Amino acid sequence: MRTGLLPMLPIDLMDIVGGASMILLSILSFRSALALKRKEPQNIIWTFLVWFSAGLLIFSLSRSVGHIMRHLLEAMNLTPVWRSMRPISGSMNTIAFILVGSITLFFSRVYRTYRRMLEDKASIERANQKIAKWNLDLENMILERTRDLSASEEKYRRVFENSKDMLFICDVRGIIRDINPTGVDLLGLKTREGAVGRNLFEWLDPGEADRVRLDIIREGYVKDVELSLRRSAGENLTVLLSGTAVYGEGEKPAEVEGTVKDITGRKQMELQLLQADKLASLGQLSAGIAHEINNPLGLVLGYTKLVLKEAGPEKEFNEDLKIIEKHALNCKKIVENLLKFSRATSTTKSLVDLHDLIHDVVEVVANKFRVERVGLETRLAPELPKLHADPDKIRQVFMNILMNGRQSIEGAGTITIATSFDRQRGLISIRFTDTGSGIPQEIIHKIFDPFFTTKPTGMGTGLGLAVSYGIVKDHDGEIRVESTPGHGSTFTVELPVIRADNREKNIEAMQNERG
Repeated sequence: MRTGLLPMLPIDLMDIVGGASMILLSILSFRSALALKRKEPQNIIWTFLVWFSAGLLIFSLSRSVGHIMRHLLEAMNLTPVWRSMRPISGSMNTIAFILVGSITLFFSRVYRTYRRMLEDKASIERANQKIAKWNLDLENMILERTRDLSASEEKYRRVFENSKDMLFICDVRGIIRDINPTGVDLLGLKTREGAVGRNLFEWLDPGEADRVRLDIIREGYVKDVELSLRRSAGENLTVLLSGTAVYGEGEKPAEVEGTVKDITGRKQMELQLLQADKLASLGQLSAGIAHEINNPLGLVLGYTKLVLKEAGPEKEFNEDLKIIEKHALNCKKIVENLLKFSRATSTTKSLVDLHDLIHDVVEVVANKFRVERVGLETRLAPELPKLHADPDKIRQVFMNILMNGRQSIEGAGTITIATSFDRQRGLISIRFTDTGSGIPQEIIHKIFDPFFTTKPTGMGTGLGLAVSYGIVKDHDGEIRVESTPGHGSTFTVELPVIRADNREKNIEAMQNERG
């Protein structure tokens, strides 16, 4: 048992309190290290602190518990018990020191490994940053390429949709996969859906369709093949078809891309030009024939007048000779008028009587119209002023309008020619009114276009009214038409008595002269 207990009491108390404090501090250190470790499990520093604080905790428990137990056992006069336990406490302290030292030594090695890991991690992060940048660049490139592809697709889709020729995509059998609006209209359909899935070749002649299909398969393309296309409404069109085979994975074509161009108008124009050439040749031939007929007609008239003169009025055949003379004179007038219309002359204007020109034209067509049961009526204004015009060209205008009116009359009918003079405007008006079928409103604006005609091929060139329009304009005049389908048409030609640039001054002079 220890003696002099009192002087050692403060030291013993300090040892006990210090041991307890060491235990408390080591526990708090261990808890703090665990908290840091939980926040950053991958941080090697916090791992080291956890193990280091654990070693300190073990050392604190071993030392402090041993000291406290020693003081308690000595105070209880159980010193032998403490002596038997002291080696255990010392061993625990030694183990705790060894543990802390081992942890420290191990940490230095672990730390080097950790540094390498950090460096590797930094390298990986740099690599990841590069990869992220490359990914971003790649995404931007893909986005830009996608925009370019979208713009290109939109551009070509716009070309596809707005083309005035039919554009189509079909398989080698002819089944339509895509077609533009022009193609839908050309086939006589209303919607794209009505065309997709149908066979393009069903609108073509079967023989021609098979030939085109075989040429595409054999040659890989066809170019400007002229075909006849029958629209859904039954109308026949002349078209040019071009197509190119598109090959898939194999050697056989997978589909066909092509165009179809409507050349019906061009073909009609070619036929009309050919017809116009024929008519020009016919005009020259008619002029030659007229010259040939004119000579014997002159002889017939001459001999008829000679016989009438020598025979005297009392002869029985006198009336027969007069009939021969009358009809020979009529034939001579017809031949002379035919010669007038067959001449191709430049415009030569002079003062002409418009009524004389009307009479000339009426004489030419009167017999033909009478045979065809078409009546001709004239309502001519009195005291019509003379006109400064080319008589041959004005006759041509009147003839074209009369023949156009005649062709619009089915069966019997009437054409009325009326003239009037507007003194205020200084214009002569000539109105041709027929009882024909009239002109549909949807085409009335086209009738003065060159080569426009509603007549079957061979029945008209589409040039008559266009030429007439040009002649009237050349005379500073106007030509217009009014029509009601089923109730006939009225063509009005207005011609100035004098040229347009002097019209106002001359009208005033004419009014003063007549006033």
